[in-house]
Amino acid sequence: MRINWKGSALTTLAAGLIGLSIACGSTGGGSSATSTPAASGGTTTAATAAAGIAANIGKDDKASITGAGATFPAAIYQAWFDEYNKSVAKGVQINYQSIGSGGGIQQFTEKTVEFGASDAPMSNEELAKAPDAVHVPTVIGSVVMAYNLPGVTKLQLDADTISAIYLGNIKKWNDPKIAALNSGVKLPDADIQVAYRSDGSGTTFVFTDYLTNVSTDWKTKVGTSKNPNWPVGQGGKGNEGVANVVKQTVNSIGYIELQYSMTNKISFADVKNKSGKFVTASIAATAAAAVGSTLPPDYRGSIVNADGADAYPIASFTYLLIHKDTASCDKQAPLVRTMWWMYHDKTAQKLASELFFAPLPEAVAARVDTTLKSFTCGGKAILPAS
Repeated sequence: MRINWKGSALTTLAAGLIGLSIACGSTGGGSSATSTPAASGGTTTAATAAAGIAANIGKDDKASITGAGATFPAAIYQAWFDEYNKSVAKGVQINYQSIGSGGGIQQFTEKTVEFGASDAPMSNEELAKAPDAVHVPTVIGSVVMAYNLPGVTKLQLDADTISAIYLGNIKKWNDPKIAALNSGVKLPDADIQVAYRSDGSGTTFVFTDYLTNVSTDWKTKVGTSKNPNWPVGQGGKGNEGVANVVKQTVNSIGYIELQYSMTNKISFADVKNKSGKFVTASIAATAAAAVGSTLPPDYRGSIVNADGADAYPIASFTYLLIHKDTASCDKQAPLVRTMWWMYHDKTAQKLASELFFAPLPEAVAARVDTTLKSFTCGGKAILPAS
């Protein structure tokens, strides 16, 4: 099925961010990934108040802040930081470097940036090197199985076929196992060109976490990792790199975040979920994966292969990594107040929807408010209690 594409300034921004030109073609293996258009005219300066704190509490701040990490949410972070600078706090400039979750964790730990970003929660070993790190979930995204098969506008895959492709056990597109899932689809008698992330990646962590949950073979041979030893395929750096490999390589398949596929009009497969239903990745299906999820106090949890008939099975929270306390307030305070705006301004949330990210469940969002109020600088609270 073809998806009707509606362009926007934000999708143009996202395409520029990942360095890929938008070409004509079909997108998606099923129904459209729905989005909520951003409100025209920028951020409402009479900002939404929550718990008695105005969303634009940081409007008078001045700071130059640097962060680094995940490519998965790069488009929404860039959109948020640009909008905040343009419409709320012109004195706050945030430079986000989209280098991958592994690099973001490293730079955050080494304190060469003010904040990090990762789709993969820091491991206990990594936290031992940065004991003041706090994970703050921002949005939920989905990892899709992007493919380049001329003439194939609808493709269905399940856990067995995806894991077998990435283990090198299924080598041809017309393999009987794939054909059985795609009755009536003319699949080519061609070798599958597998693409994966060559860098330390949170997107890879989410994808391999899914495979570990659904395939005993994958679990024992490869496992969950930001940078596994891939049995087959060729690598691309960042979500943009894998997207580029898929776009340029006929008969290829690769895993990328939904927004990269939608922005670049790359087709992606419907994936069979835990309930046995083939689901097209969308904002609604991504949000459904988090319904009923129980995150631990530090938010380090997984929602892959979630229960629910409408849940897309390869979904994840993505996180900002923030220091619990800093000696100076020069950058920590403006950063935390920027984050408050991200969660509580209506336009900020619409930006996320337009870039195909799902919002946090209400229960998680309420916990995040408490977390934001817990950040300090110089031992003093940055946000008022109410």
